[in-house]
Amino acid sequence: MHEIRTGTYRSLFHPEQLITGKEDAANNYARGHYTIGKEIIDLTLDRIRRLSENCTGLQGFLVFHSFGGGTGSGFTSLLMERLSVDYGKKAKLEFSVYPAPQVC
Repeated sequence: MHEIRTGTYRSLFHPEQLITGKEDAANNYARGHYTIGKEIIDLTLDRIRRLSENCTGLQGFLVFHSFGGGTGSGFTSLLMERLSVDYGKKAKLEFSVYPAPQVC
């Protein structure tokens, strides 16, 4: 996250929209979904709500995440559940990245 905040592409993201926690999910789905995820989901949904209120015709969401780790798998599944509850039939497109031992 430090690289995103200070690196070459820092102007791509508004600093208020970068959400970080105090700890990671330790590559554990259950921590990402039930423990760490529960602590940060309301803040995340509040930021999403504020952004969506600025849209004149919200069509849906594009969600990019990794299958690896607790945040990529566990927290994302929690987020998708809550987006379905809060935004009903709005489109929710998931783009999943599967971890590989090497980059080709």
